[in-house]
Amino acid sequence: MRSAWSNRRGVALIIVLLMVSIIVALTIQFNRDTRSEVYGAANVSDGIRLRYIAESGFYVGEALLLADKTPFDGLTEPWANTEMIALKSEEFFDNGAFKLAIQDEGGKIPVNSLVSGNAYNPLIRDLLLRLLTGPHFRLEQRRAEELGDAIKDWIDADDEVTGGGAEGAYYAGLAKPYAGKNAPIDCIEELLMVKGVTRELFYGMGESPGLVQCMTVFGDGRININTAPRPVLRALATEMADGELEWLDQYRRDARNDLAEAGWHQRIPRASGINILPQLIKINSEIFQITAVGLQGRMTGRITAVVQRQADRRKIKLLSWKVE
Repeated sequence: MRSAWSNRRGVALIIVLLMVSIIVALTIQFNRDTRSEVYGAANVSDGIRLRYIAESGFYVGEALLLADKTPFDGLTEPWANTEMIALKSEEFFDNGAFKLAIQDEGGKIPVNSLVSGNAYNPLIRDLLLRLLTGPHFRLEQRRAEELGDAIKDWIDADDEVTGGGAEGAYYAGLAKPYAGKNAPIDCIEELLMVKGVTRELFYGMGESPGLVQCMTVFGDGRININTAPRPVLRALATEMADGELEWLDQYRRDARNDLAEAGWHQRIPRASGINILPQLIKINSEIFQITAVGLQGRMTGRITAVVQRQADRRKIKLLSWKVE
């Protein structure tokens, strides 16, 4: 009897331990699920808040562009100098702020203008080659020409290979094949699909610039000399050297100087001998990229948008919008 009773007690103890184990496991899982839901809800809430902070920065950028009434667009204007605005944004958000940057797309090389019909646009081709072979990118002349040919073949409508370029047969033969475009580029990241365009060349490395900072899918074929990135500014003329580049860049960053005429560079004695073709440059812009980053602790939310400002500077049209 005593043995049978001991066996029953042992079985009961095992059952109790199993039930306790199950209850503990369920409790832990329930607690884990609850915490996950709470954290998930908090993350969603923080994400929404960051999105609205970033949107606030974007609308500030729009307001700066609309408030600009000067007869030219340059690097001395408020829209091009947003550091203080970003610092003051901390006053309007609890534990939050935004960073704001506005870039003039008109200062970049318009990649689609490289092609006229199915042929090269010689002005943009020469400009691109000077950029690629200059001291900022340092490509050999042959590689620069092949890269230009490949970009042209990607854009032009025919299937004839230009020099060292590539058409559909090349892209179809890749390990992961895809079709050639044979049409204008829609976003600048599309250049990464073009033969010869590496990620290092596109994004840059260290202090070296990338094509993404110097080229755009927007524009009419002319470059805003007042806002062009330094590599593009240097590429505007064959005679431009480091000294002339420094003089031009310093001159256009001095708010006391008048940049309302595209030929202002001729007023600088040291740069007076530089031959920049008048049909290649301008002083006004319509297309701008606004980058607004919402900040909260270590969390960030980014909005990158491209906008077009109307000539009367009363309205802005949204051309692209990306949230990260």
